[in-house]
Amino acid sequence: MAGRVRWLGVGMMLCFVLLFLQLNNVQVKNAHTYATSAYNPAVIQAKYDQPRGIIQSADGVVLAQSARTVKGSYKYVRQYPTGSLFSQITGYLPIGGLPTGVEATYGQYLAQHNRPVKTIGDLLTTPVETDTVTLTLSSKLQETARQALDGRNGAIVVIDPTTGAILAMYSNPTFDPNPLALNDATTVANAYKADTTKDPVSGFAPAVSLAYQDSFQPGSTFKVVTATAAYTYAPKLVDTPMPSYVCIPVGTLGGQGVPLCNSGMSACGGTIAVMLPESCDPGFALLGTRVGAASMTAEAQSFGFNQQPPLDLPTSIYQPSHFLTVPHENCSAQILLAYASIGQDCTVASPLQMALVAAGIANGGVVMTPHVMYAIRDSQNNLVEQYQPKAWHRASTPATAAALRGLMVNVVKFGTAAGDGFPASWDVAAKTGTAQVGVGNTRTTDWMIALAPASNPTVAIAVAMPNQPVDETGALVAGPIVKTMIQAVLAGQ
Repeated sequence: MAGRVRWLGVGMMLCFVLLFLQLNNVQVKNAHTYATSAYNPAVIQAKYDQPRGIIQSADGVVLAQSARTVKGSYKYVRQYPTGSLFSQITGYLPIGGLPTGVEATYGQYLAQHNRPVKTIGDLLTTPVETDTVTLTLSSKLQETARQALDGRNGAIVVIDPTTGAILAMYSNPTFDPNPLALNDATTVANAYKADTTKDPVSGFAPAVSLAYQDSFQPGSTFKVVTATAAYTYAPKLVDTPMPSYVCIPVGTLGGQGVPLCNSGMSACGGTIAVMLPESCDPGFALLGTRVGAASMTAEAQSFGFNQQPPLDLPTSIYQPSHFLTVPHENCSAQILLAYASIGQDCTVASPLQMALVAAGIANGGVVMTPHVMYAIRDSQNNLVEQYQPKAWHRASTPATAAALRGLMVNVVKFGTAAGDGFPASWDVAAKTGTAQVGVGNTRTTDWMIALAPASNPTVAIAVAMPNQPVDETGALVAGPIVKTMIQAVLAGQ
């Protein structure tokens, strides 16, 4: 009996020791983790009972702010004064949910936090503050982009090629973030369902940005990458004429079951200098196969394909652009390399990616890291953080980039963009693209990438217009939009 009592005592002592250790673990070791956990009711309450910092545009327009509310169980909600204009950039802060966009990326600055001790008085209190996040995007350029799309589905990306700063990034469809931030669960749920449901005709959901979260076949705009690959990896091919074809005959390329024809059914060929302005499909298809899959892939990746771009916004499963790595596609046949080299089939790109291609050519072959944050300042207007431009990839040598800029100027002077009416004083360099898509190639995705002024570029642009009629082209549909955006950028410099 005495032995059992002793073992019971030992067991109880062990329980007290384990209880002590667990209490120490909870109250000391992991106290901060539990106190700051997103699942802590006190943290959730504080999150919405305190105002957050302001998000504003480069020209000082307030894009997001906190406002007092009398409805619901929390004191503050987020308001987005510009509505849908910046929603795919700022994102939103839902009650009880996870933030998106800039609200997520820079949430630690926007949320109320302890202010660094700077005075003796600060030692006696716990001063708190929120920061203001200033973006690189201009509200004027963003509004110009919205007006240029005029309600049509499409995307516009405008970049400073020397810094990577996003000056405008707008796409349609878009959404109003205000209902998603209300202190009303039913309203939030209905808005979320509407914004995340794909349109049965277009296949697009308002909450997914066509500018950086979706991708499309880039068509002939990708010929800039193919030409750069030839300059970089097979320089002898630069001045080697490709044979002239209306259609590359069946069986010429491995795996080819149908003719590969030039748009408009006209014969074309020759050197890169001849083929790029007129956008020769058979010639560039052959050029890509002669450069080879390995070198073409290496060049595409040096522009940013096959990887997540380091944009300071939450990533998307749709975000990566692909060259010969399109998910669920077998891209190993030579004919698919040929089509990929002219921006079809096994090549897909986001408008952001093609803007980075234009920006790399504009910036002497260096692709800068894209970003939307310009600076963060505290409540006393002291600088907390400012973005420092940094290179992402070296896509070409300066000499190659200069050569490509010259060829793209010829696209505007006497090539496929000659009818878009760019004034000579703007010194625009561009490349059009018309990707045939849909069952039986019944629709097109119409593109244009451009940079200006070609002699000293300060802006790079990509415009993509999906689901266009088959008789439309990049020059006809995207060209006028690019012209509008370049005019607005140059007027503001």
